[in-house]
Amino acid sequence: MRNLAAGLSHCNQPSYVTGSTMFPMEPLVIAGKAFQSRLIVGTGKYRNGQETQAALEASGAEMVTVAVRRVNLDRSMESLLDFIDPRRYFLLPNTAGCYTADEAIRAARLAREVGLSDWVKIEVIGDQATLYPDVQATLEATRTLVKEGFTVLPYTSDDVVFAHRLVDAGAAAVMPLAAPIGSGLGIQNRATLQILREKITAVPLIVDAGVGTASDAALAMEMGADGVLMNTAIAAAANPILMAEAMQHAVLAGRQAYIAGRMPRKLYATASSPLEGVSR
Repeated sequence: MRNLAAGLSHCNQPSYVTGSTMFPMEPLVIAGKAFQSRLIVGTGKYRNGQETQAALEASGAEMVTVAVRRVNLDRSMESLLDFIDPRRYFLLPNTAGCYTADEAIRAARLAREVGLSDWVKIEVIGDQATLYPDVQATLEATRTLVKEGFTVLPYTSDDVVFAHRLVDAGAAAVMPLAAPIGSGLGIQNRATLQILREKITAVPLIVDAGVGTASDAALAMEMGADGVLMNTAIAAAANPILMAEAMQHAVLAGRQAYIAGRMPRKLYATASSPLEGVSR
C-alpha cells in the first residue's frame, strides 16, 4: 500500500477538527487540479432536479458527473444542468450508454463543443446485463481523446494489466469497479483492488460502481483508494439527502483511518489495560 505519511508535512493543506487537535488532510489532485472532497457523485436516478440539487449539497462533493447522452443540452428547456451551479461544482461529463469507442469519443467531443468540459469520464459498456466495461474499447477511446487534449478518467475493470495500459495511454485517473454498476453489492473484489492500489501509483485510483451504503465507501477509502465515485447508492436510498451526507462522512472517515493506520490483527486477545503495576 502507498505510504501517504509524507503528505502530513504540508502545513498549508486544509484541516479537519478532531477533538482539540487540527489534522491536515491533503486534497485529491487529478491532472493538477485539487479537490478537497474525495467523493464524486453522479446526477442520475433522482426523482427531480430539486432532489438532485439537495443531494449534491449534502454530499459535500465538488465534482459531479452528468451523462452527455441523457441530459438536455438545449438550455431553452428545463435541464438537469439548471440544478447544478457551475460556480460551485466541477462538471465531469460521462459517456454512459455508449457501447463502442466511437460512440464514447463522439459524446466526449459533443460535451466539449457545447461548453460542458474538456474533462470526461469514459464509459464503454461491453455487456448489457452486467454493464461491465469493454476494456479494449475503453483503452482505444482513452488514447484518442488524450491526443485531442481531453483529461480522461476511464471507468474500467479491476484488471491491473489494463490499468497500466490506461495510465500509459495518458489517463488522468484509473476508476475500477467494486461490483456491477447500480448493484449496491459493496466491494466484491477486495483482493484485486488491493493489487491495483499497490501497483497504480502514478495517477489517482478511484473506486467507481458497486457501493451500496456508507460502510462500503469507508472500506474503499480504508483500503487506500484516492476517492470514490457513486450515484445509485445515494439516489436509490430511501432518503437520498441523508445518505448523501452519510457518504460524505464515510469517505472522510475512511481516508482518516487509512492515513492513521489500523492496529495489527491478532489471533488472541490483548488486555486493554496493562497488568503491570496492578495491585494484587
